Amino acid sequence: MNRLLVISNERISKEEETFFCDNIDMKTSPEGLSYKFDVSIIARSSDKSRSHEIKLKKVYLTTSLFSYLKKLKNLTKLNDKFLIVSISPYTFISTIFLMFLRKKPFVYLRSDGYEEYKAIAGNFGKFCYHMMFKIVSKISYLISCRDFILKGQKGDIVSPTQIDSDWLSNPKMPNYEKIKLLYVGRFRIEKGVFSLLKIISRNENYTLSIVGIEKEEKRENLKNVFFREIENNKSEMINIYDESTIFVLPSYTEGHPMVLFEALARCRPIIIFDEIKHVIGKKNGIFVCKRNFESFRQTVEYITKNKDSIFEKMKNNKIPTKKDFIEKLSNILVQY
Repeated sequence: MNRLLVISNERISKEEETFFCDNIDMKTSPEGLSYKFDVSIIARSSDKSRSHEIKLKKVYLTTSLFSYLKKLKNLTKLNDKFLIVSISPYTFISTIFLMFLRKKPFVYLRSDGYEEYKAIAGNFGKFCYHMMFKIVSKISYLISCRDFILKGQKGDIVSPTQIDSDWLSNPKMPNYEKIKLLYVGRFRIEKGVFSLLKIISRNENYTLSIVGIEKEEKRENLKNVFFREIENNKSEMINIYDESTIFVLPSYTEGHPMVLFEALARCRPIIIFDEIKHVIGKKNGIFVCKRNFESFRQTVEYITKNKDSIFEKMKNNKIPTKKDFIEKLSNILVQY
């Protein structure tokens, strides 16, 4: 069995001998790959408690860049293949470090870093990412969830998702008596959630549930907005989707949002904004509006008036499954 080291910028917490993360993909992808590889993970240590238990034993946490690189050097001797998740200062330096050790890693890009860094630090952030991307693309094998994220560079395309038979079982028609909006994701500026809050504050007839906030994060004081911490129980997450009317994905940038497939699996209409209209593809039930209250209101009214036909069309969506994703990713990793 090939040995695979997953290198991540994610923060992972440790409680006794068990490890936890917030990003569900940081849990399920390494776990899925462990059926074909002897998987280890190197990541940054977190003082905060995280939500999702990683059911792997070989998880190595570091507290500084120096300890990160020292651990990486030691683990390089023990592993055959290397999968770096996303481009960040830590993972960029790791890629350079592996190059000097004559190793060529796979770099898995889950979103458009150009737009994410721009949302965080303006044009300077976008320039910094551009420099890192240009170098990384020359010294690694690229894997992405969208062609446009590769920016013309050669790479393999995968469809990350958590969908299984439970998610696809018996979706129900949403209740439109009161519009219950749902957002599932991180409470970050680049995710567009703050612009969504401004829109929701204009109409108290809508309610918005935000699922994914961390315990220590500041919460907006709005009567019609309800906050909920990260939920790691699949059955409860399915119930959360089923209790909502419309799912909203307000991000400024997205590559292949897994929450979108969760909403599609439960036949919840989805509202997105212009910046990420590329995610629609051939999927039914996704509606684009401008990032302002009036356009949002009109989109909600359109969905409400056409709810029956929208629901029927959404039942015909072909949704990729987690099994398909892991199998394709595994095949990519063994072909080089």
